[in-house]
Amino acid sequence: MSLKSSLTGNIQVIDKKVESDSTEVTSFLIADQEKTFIFNDLNGGKAAGNVFSTRKKIADAMNIGPNEIVGHLIGALGSPADTKEVEVPEFKERIVELDLMKLPIPKYYPEDGGRYITAGVIVAEFEGKRNVSFHRMMIIDKDHIAVRLVPRHLFTMFTESKKQNKELKIAICVGAPAEVLLAAALSMDYGADELSVASSMNVKSHGKPLEVGKCDNGLFVPSHCDYVMEGHITLDTTKEGPFVDITGTYDYVRDQPIIKIDKIWSNKDPYFHLLLPGGYDHFLLMGLPREPMIFKTVRQAVPRVKNVRLTEGGCCWLNGVVSITKNKEGDGVNAIMAAFTGHPSMKQVIIVDDDIDIFNDREIEWAVATRMQGDKIIVIPGAAGSSLDPSTHGTTYKVGLDATIPLDADKSLYKKAKL
Repeated sequence: MSLKSSLTGNIQVIDKKVESDSTEVTSFLIADQEKTFIFNDLNGGKAAGNVFSTRKKIADAMNIGPNEIVGHLIGALGSPADTKEVEVPEFKERIVELDLMKLPIPKYYPEDGGRYITAGVIVAEFEGKRNVSFHRMMIIDKDHIAVRLVPRHLFTMFTESKKQNKELKIAICVGAPAEVLLAAALSMDYGADELSVASSMNVKSHGKPLEVGKCDNGLFVPSHCDYVMEGHITLDTTKEGPFVDITGTYDYVRDQPIIKIDKIWSNKDPYFHLLLPGGYDHFLLMGLPREPMIFKTVRQAVPRVKNVRLTEGGCCWLNGVVSITKNKEGDGVNAIMAAFTGHPSMKQVIIVDDDIDIFNDREIEWAVATRMQGDKIIVIPGAAGSSLDPSTHGTTYKVGLDATIPLDADKSLYKKAKL
């Protein structure tokens, strides 16, 4: 199950030579983000982009329906499963020359600090705890990478190892299965194992646990990866950025740690996974795993929650929609407050009734237009928001819209006519 097996739907193959420093890759990917692109000669290698740019593509890779993704994730979080070690993992089919500059890794936007690995997940272990997480990685030279570490679990592991004056062993996985990518983006407790959640999803999706293989540095990583890079986070830092983040705007330059790569593995026919910064892939793989958290917190306040969606128009990060079945008046307001608890970076949420298709933007807007007035808008000033929101200055205004039908209303006045 290499990345190639996940290439579904409308696919366009680019046979012409594409230079890694030209940003030409972006011109293809951004032209039709619902189409999957295969590049047969990106800096001399193969690559694929827009691989998981729709919910259907992600769902197809896991053998489920698009509306089942949230429930699939919640089930895996509640029942993690052991992984299965294999003696000869797929990623170890060949050793690749240790030169990052020769890999099909592109520069995406003109002002980017360099060529970036955007769909790589880092596996690390420290004092018996394993972490699997997404990080953007800027290529410095043939065996060094600048990695952006936000203050979460890998940052914590690195900080603790640095206190002991130790470098942190890591492995970078590119072309990992959809289950691993989603698990890597989940918000889990420190020390919880993302691979066990991915394995649980794999059992339900494919009838078997997630297979893992052992790197030469002792770390276990998913067997079915196109590339695995073994290395360690050094105690040195360098300038990282600029880089286009999820909102499509440039993030600024920071001092960040340097990764030293020691070895590169790949399968027999590797495709480098390209994730367009600020594109649909980026939206879904970063934002979709937050939906189960919103679902769970809202369900604690309102028992009957149908579904949750972070909208593409809000970068699958800043704006959300929740469909509920009200038991009592005020459930819509309680759902608003709970949704912000489940995803603190969200700045706007709309609550709708369960007859509204929350994956249809027109139905959502129709519900707002026909089922609510301005006095149903809740504004929360001075709240902590997302650092990715360029309009935030220290704090943000959160806005909640209760677009549910009042329980004592004549429902016939709010229903669309049907044949």
